[in-house]
Amino acid sequence: MGKLFGTDGIRGLANRYPMTASVALKTGQAVARFVKKQGAGIVIIGKDTRLSGDMLESALAAGITSMGIDVLLAGVIPTPGVAFLAATVKGAGAGVVLSASHNPFHDNGIKIFKSGGHKLTDGEEAEIEAYILEPGNREPDTGNNDPVIETGTIARLGDASERYAAFLRNSFEKDANETAPAPKRFSMVIDCSNGAASRVAPMLFSKLPFDVEFLFNTPDGKNINHQCGSQHTEALSQRVAAKGADLGLAFDGDADRLIAVDENGVKITGDTILAICASHAKSLGRLKNNLVVSTVMSNIGLSMALKTLGIDHLKTGVGDREVLKEMWETGAVMGGEDSGHMIFSEFHTTGDGILSALRLIRVMADTGKALSELASVMTVYPQVLMNVEVDASRPDFMKIKTIADEIESVEQALKDSGRVLVRYSGTQPLLRVMVEGPDPRITEAYCLRICDSIKAAAI
Repeated sequence: MGKLFGTDGIRGLANRYPMTASVALKTGQAVARFVKKQGAGIVIIGKDTRLSGDMLESALAAGITSMGIDVLLAGVIPTPGVAFLAATVKGAGAGVVLSASHNPFHDNGIKIFKSGGHKLTDGEEAEIEAYILEPGNREPDTGNNDPVIETGTIARLGDASERYAAFLRNSFEKDANETAPAPKRFSMVIDCSNGAASRVAPMLFSKLPFDVEFLFNTPDGKNINHQCGSQHTEALSQRVAAKGADLGLAFDGDADRLIAVDENGVKITGDTILAICASHAKSLGRLKNNLVVSTVMSNIGLSMALKTLGIDHLKTGVGDREVLKEMWETGAVMGGEDSGHMIFSEFHTTGDGILSALRLIRVMADTGKALSELASVMTVYPQVLMNVEVDASRPDFMKIKTIADEIESVEQALKDSGRVLVRYSGTQPLLRVMVEGPDPRITEAYCLRICDSIKAAAI
């Protein structure tokens, strides 16, 4: 992992390194150099609703145009909307999103898509990061120390949201199952997290045959993700149950995640949504290579459900980039994370919360089944996740006998009814201990045992 890029771009507290205007400017210059090498001339910039978005957008655009590349400002739009634009706008060599996803408003981040709407490879990220951090790169030049005389221009892509909404609507309508019963007019509640979905979601769902109520769609720059969205579904669950709606949908700040709520107000996370969609796709003969990809953080219940369904299951490291990489290599068309990042590669190049919602609704429409009934395809095992502060040197904890012995003891006790996953945090000096088991109290006790062994070792 580089000094700037984490598992999903650059992220941090806005106006503090690395999320400063100066780093955004250098990032803009680095992206422009990358785009020039591809022979393209345009970079698209989108953002979510955070207060710091305007500051970083201006700096990023200045850096890009200082290198002679044009900028198209898409305004507030979901992250997957920028990926769509990077794939469809003529001359676009990259799309950049200013967002910190599900984090509070005071954070922000920079995510980069290349031409075609795909995320950068590790090598491409390293190339861009090296330029940003290179001390000698003080002024924009052509690579031969010649100044850039013809700077780029900045224009607004006024119909960016409309284009993206039309893309989503078409993906839903063209995939209708003609042999399914007449579609029900679903009643639903949608939580926009006061984020990037606040404009696009009403624009999209108002043109589809649904009865929709929207929550948390009045962003003010500071209320993004605040007690709402995919991380906080309590208000959504209450409203769905009170209204008697068929389902609820919750997006995160940049709308690349989806968490659903069934008609009883019960939360349905990414693993269960994957199981639902995979089961339906297999029944229609549309699950290419009979394969689903998820991460090591997926609930053990997903593996068991897919095994029962006769579907192959591959697991990757944490992060939707890792999932997508494995999907490319294996030809899988469906993958994701329990957190709500889901990728349907037959429809889009990246994870898309709104598209995922439409895929879930399509299953409900095709089958005529309630979401609670569909969700019964998977049994969710109790999962406990605890963090232990450790030394920043990150020693190999499995070489410490007391820790390794405790982990092995818990694994032996669980056998096939659970699992253990211990890993270092990607951004903090923490060991994350995750235990799944058949009973909540037993699972928590096992997790505490492992945490106590780590603390006793004082690593």
